[in-house]
Amino acid sequence: MASGRAIDMVDIISNRVQEAYGSFRLPSMFGPGTDTQQNGGFSTYSMLKRFSEAGRRQRQLNVDNDRMVRQQSLFHIKEMPIPHVQPELKPIPGLACQYCSPTESRPQIGADDRRRSAIDILRVTTHAGEQYARVHNPGKFDWGVWCPQLAQATRVRRFSYPQVAGAVLPDERVQEALDTAVKESINDKRAELGLAEHDESFDEDSYYSEMLRNHERRAGKILIGMRSKISNLVLRITSWVLYKLLPCFMSGVAAHPAQIDMIKRAIEKHPDVPLIFLPLHRSHLDYIMVSFILLNNDIKCPLVAGGDNLRIPVFGSILRYDGAFFIKRKIDPLTGKKDHVYRAILHTYLQKCLTAGHNVEFFIEGGRTRTGKPCMPKSGILSVIVDAFNDKSIADALIVPVSINYEKLVDGNFVREQLGQKKIPESFASAASAIMKVLKARYGLMRIDFNEPFSLSELIKSLRKSDTAHNYTPEMRRLQHKPSSSSLFGTDVVQEEQDQRQLIDNIARHVVYDSARATSVMTTNALAFLLLNRFRDGAPLTILVEALDELRAVLSGVRDLGFTGSSEDVIRYAADLLGPGLVTNEMRNGQLFIKPVVMIPNVIELSYYSNCLIPHFALESIVVTCAGLLKREAERKINTDRHDHLDEVTVGRRELLSMCMEFAELLMYEFILCKPCQKLETVLENTLQELCLREILSQPEPELTEEQQMARKLAHNLQFDGLDVDDEELDDYFDDQHKSTSGGRYGIDEDDTRIHFPAETHCNRLVLESVLAPFTNTYSAVASSLHQLLDGNSIVESEFIRVCIKEISTRVELGDCESISTDTVRNCLKVFEKRSYIETTNNHGVRLVSLQPPFDTMAELQNIVQQVHTFVPV
Repeated sequence: MASGRAIDMVDIISNRVQEAYGSFRLPSMFGPGTDTQQNGGFSTYSMLKRFSEAGRRQRQLNVDNDRMVRQQSLFHIKEMPIPHVQPELKPIPGLACQYCSPTESRPQIGADDRRRSAIDILRVTTHAGEQYARVHNPGKFDWGVWCPQLAQATRVRRFSYPQVAGAVLPDERVQEALDTAVKESINDKRAELGLAEHDESFDEDSYYSEMLRNHERRAGKILIGMRSKISNLVLRITSWVLYKLLPCFMSGVAAHPAQIDMIKRAIEKHPDVPLIFLPLHRSHLDYIMVSFILLNNDIKCPLVAGGDNLRIPVFGSILRYDGAFFIKRKIDPLTGKKDHVYRAILHTYLQKCLTAGHNVEFFIEGGRTRTGKPCMPKSGILSVIVDAFNDKSIADALIVPVSINYEKLVDGNFVREQLGQKKIPESFASAASAIMKVLKARYGLMRIDFNEPFSLSELIKSLRKSDTAHNYTPEMRRLQHKPSSSSLFGTDVVQEEQDQRQLIDNIARHVVYDSARATSVMTTNALAFLLLNRFRDGAPLTILVEALDELRAVLSGVRDLGFTGSSEDVIRYAADLLGPGLVTNEMRNGQLFIKPVVMIPNVIELSYYSNCLIPHFALESIVVTCAGLLKREAERKINTDRHDHLDEVTVGRRELLSMCMEFAELLMYEFILCKPCQKLETVLENTLQELCLREILSQPEPELTEEQQMARKLAHNLQFDGLDVDDEELDDYFDDQHKSTSGGRYGIDEDDTRIHFPAETHCNRLVLESVLAPFTNTYSAVASSLHQLLDGNSIVESEFIRVCIKEISTRVELGDCESISTDTVRNCLKVFEKRSYIETTNNHGVRLVSLQPPFDTMAELQNIVQQVHTFVPV
């Protein structure tokens, strides 16, 4: 029974399967419309098998066809030429001035150089050993593959560094200085004893011999303390140590390879000319970093001028063997008496180094900037180099401005000094402690930019023949910089006439201007600038991202950015690097809210990073601030405060530019607003035009009368027809016709143009006004403090600065001032001294400040306060 049931079930299943297959159609290989069941379905198992094999063959054929298509495609791809995508041409920062350095005397910049980007020199050397092994020892073992930093340090090129100290003391200049010093000592001794000049009771000869020996011994000690002992071995050891230590606290050291190649091409073109490296000074790390980069690119390291405050045990000796020579911060004694011997030794040592073929490096600002923006240049050592060129000791020199910037300053901050407190002197213990502290912290990226080398002889020639070597109007030219009494410049050793002094000052200002323009903008600079000038109360991350995008667009093509990536990542990174002491992060309504810490010490430190961008916006801020002040003055005259009429108020172009010149004069010790080969008036006009193009301000085209239109059309036709008619002839032709009535070219008075204020860019104008507000507020506070000098009072300069700092602190608490800076106070006092408001005298080494007549009355002081307060934005 069971077996019978099983047989029945098998029959039923077989019938069901045949019925199911019978409903299918055979593929087109059997012909269209062919019925697969000729007798009601698959009548046999062989027909089912044939159908199965046909499907398998079709699938295999499809696979083979796909394989052939892929192979043919790969063949075509391999045979086709690879399309070469050219990287975008980038502006190379730090190119030499086109006017002061002719193109034929400069190293040419190729398109390949402009496509390159800055590289991290700490990372490049990790492959140096492998590259060296492939080129020099192919197929052999090379230990540099396993120790690339050590291999790089040992394979750098050796140079000759001759010692010149032995030729300094016998030099005629030094001997004359010794004789002068001895005679001064004799005169001082006579005065001390109360003897007449020819009193025979005084044994002058024996005293002369004694004083000569004393001064000679002192000269020997000065030279020993000053000289450099640069050594190839120590340079290599220092290079290896830096390769090991720098990654511990820095994310990288970026430099542009095209800039290094510019220096190499300049050396090839002028092989016997010394290089003069002039960096802007930010950190003690600057002393060695320029030499570090040059050494690892096979360029001869320079002798580096350093302050004698760094001549401390161990570290001073390391710097000396790395190329440092030490000079005093104040060359002359406190009494103001010139130190002829020291000046002569320094001057002679530098000249001997240059004639021996040494490259030289010194910081054109003198000391480190305490504010983050470039300082006014010190021209002392530069005057020695120019003097060496003038007396033919050297045929020429290649000036190389250098810009250095840090995402976070390794030296900490300068808050104490900006609050008027004394600087803590360097010592072995403080240096060792600082190094240990640095190694445990994180300071981000360091960027070094080498400007294009330019010829000193070419620069001197262009400045001497230029009629625009001075930046300012005739009134401002009377306010030229007075050489420092503590500087080598303008002394009895380096004797120049006034025009020579001005020439050297112009060269120094040109270098500082070029270096400031070439300084790369770091992440912390951008964030600090936005927080202090636009979002002082903080802002959500999304708003900051939009603001940073705008800032990057404004700086694009003008300033080199030391960062890439999305703005959101940049802001997060910079806020984290600055730390909670300067920038706070908190969540508000589900968004990250970033806010600056607005306590006075914190704002001073944050301002250091923001001030890197201040020189870039200084001219725009001057124009917009003056335009805003004139606009508000016009509103007061028409007695309107209604916001719907604010944009109807306009200011005159001539009046605006005149006020801008006055504002620039007030800030002459804060910023170098243009190159010495440019006119400040022209630069201000160009800035106004640029602001109009960006619609921050507007300058509508004047409506022309029929006569003016005819005049312009006739002038155009004359020039279009190719007639040899220059502009002066056209002016003469139209003078009687049109200029007598309206005073402008072709009857158009361009100076009478009105400047408008578009409502859409009101916020942009407020931001630009805030850029210089800390400086004008400080100047106003200093002017208000001058009443302390009434009634003939003379106050010690350091004490008067503390009085000013106290006044500024009071205003900060009241919200009338934003920051405190001792450097800004000192610069303001320099301006007041140049204007003869005050007088600074030296009384036995103590500097005293007092008012000068006729400005020693309350009425005159009120006028001074009003003049300065004019430029304070409301």
